[in-house]
Amino acid sequence: MISTGSQQMPSPHTHGAIGAGEAANLQRLIEIGIALSAERNHDRLTERILLEAKAFTNADGGTLYLVDEDERKLNFKILRNDTLNTAMGGTTGIDIPFPGLPMYSPETGEPNHNNVATHVALTGLSINIEDAYTAQGFDFSGTKKFDAGTGYRSKSFLTIPLKNTHGEVIGVLQLINAQNDAKDVIAFSNTIQPMVEALASQAAVAIDNQRLLQAQRDLMDSFIKVLARAIDAKSPYTGGHCERVPIIAKMLAQAACDQTDGPFADYNLSEDDWYELHLAAWLHDCGKVTTPEYVVDKATKLETIYDRIHEVRTRFEVLRRDAEIAMLRRQLAGEDKAATEADFAAEVESLEADFAFIAESNIGGEFMAPDKIERCKEISKRTWTRTFDRTLGLSWEEDQRLRAAPPPPAPAQEFLLEDRPEHIVGVYNRGELYNLCVQRGTLTDEERKVINDHIVLTQEMLQQLPFPKALKRIPAIAGNHHEKINGSGYPRGLTGDQMTVSDKIMAIADVFEALTAADRPYKTPKKVSECVKILNFMKKDQHIDQDLFALFLSAGVYKDYAESYLRPDQCDDVDLNAYLPQPAGA
Repeated sequence: MISTGSQQMPSPHTHGAIGAGEAANLQRLIEIGIALSAERNHDRLTERILLEAKAFTNADGGTLYLVDEDERKLNFKILRNDTLNTAMGGTTGIDIPFPGLPMYSPETGEPNHNNVATHVALTGLSINIEDAYTAQGFDFSGTKKFDAGTGYRSKSFLTIPLKNTHGEVIGVLQLINAQNDAKDVIAFSNTIQPMVEALASQAAVAIDNQRLLQAQRDLMDSFIKVLARAIDAKSPYTGGHCERVPIIAKMLAQAACDQTDGPFADYNLSEDDWYELHLAAWLHDCGKVTTPEYVVDKATKLETIYDRIHEVRTRFEVLRRDAEIAMLRRQLAGEDKAATEADFAAEVESLEADFAFIAESNIGGEFMAPDKIERCKEISKRTWTRTFDRTLGLSWEEDQRLRAAPPPPAPAQEFLLEDRPEHIVGVYNRGELYNLCVQRGTLTDEERKVINDHIVLTQEMLQQLPFPKALKRIPAIAGNHHEKINGSGYPRGLTGDQMTVSDKIMAIADVFEALTAADRPYKTPKKVSECVKILNFMKKDQHIDQDLFALFLSAGVYKDYAESYLRPDQCDDVDLNAYLPQPAGA
């Protein structure tokens, strides 16, 4: 016998007062609904739906299918059978080997009403079958073949659609072989069917809500990764930084969670905590979206959009040419040829030495000592003759700056290196001498502040986003990765006591990625041992947390990351004995 029906709960007042059994079922239904709405794990949710339905109907087995709209089929999600001791899908970790059930014919595209599960998915109507072997209208040949191979007897079937709040079927619940107290197989009663349909309705809403939440999380995750990758793409020299820092951070966080004693014995991250760290790590440099490329990528002191050393070299070329012309003129005037050539050779030697010094200073590889700064200033006093008008061919913005302090008309004597008024552009000072005299690295104080301010901008940007309560620390975790244990970091000068473990993890992850990066124009790729040595100095200076640094080494986080993400020539051995405390008597 086959019976069909819609998902409507019968009114308890239709036949008088509710009996004790019905009241118990209703109470159980309410409890299940509350439990389903609270479950956040998808596998546990779908598994519980099937198990509760089995218990509700005293069914021997059951299957939960979910609709795959793209493939237009029903996919097995959970499968249980008590007699056969079968448990697949869900939290078991055992994949269900059966292919999905096509809802439409692959050849004709016609709806597949031969299979009872796909029929229910297509029509949205429940099907109650007393005996599959005698039922008409559906193809149970696959079921009979399964029974023949296992010795099982599939008899009663209750197949119910899972409909969301829009009335769309998102899955199918199929229960097999209802049993009485004596374990005899019986038909699914028409009395219990509405209860199971109500349970299926609650289950569908729970699954749909979970899918919507997951879709929102996936959208947010994708948006954040798009933003991070855009920042990386903005600079070819820091590409991948925003992707690699989360890897290191999560590896170190996992190592801390795995500790059962020591300073991190009580450190554990919930599912929300992990997601919070994940998002914060991806967003830790989002403020760099406002940082000019030429500052982020500044590989030499005179670099802006291009390296202005070429301009300076051209002036040296002009001076050499002028010296050669002066020599020839002296010879035409009758002066001694050998004497004029010697003077010219001395001048060329001086120019070449001065340019070599300026070019070396432009690289910014070593500390610029005061005597070198003085030599730069002396060289800058050389003059050359400009014979063309330098107010022509300018952008409107540069023309306005030049009008504030117009240059003298050509021909004019100009210094070889200058800090002109028009070199002040917004917060930047592009003065040639000013930039060449930077003592460390290639950045001026103003440029370094602009880069450092990306942390402030990161926090400001993230604080404007309405993160839910469980993710409220994302702005802090993302924005505290330049803080130092001794309080000398930025932007807020937090001390170690004011930083969370996640903050400190981010600090180490950011530094180690930057040290090991092989795509920076201002440094050669460092070996792992060099990077660990630098981290050790930072630990001694109380820039990074000493306990996390020790864990970073002892748990092998540095090595696992290096082997997976660094170039082979960077992966050398690290002497851990030089950095980790040795046990007494060792």
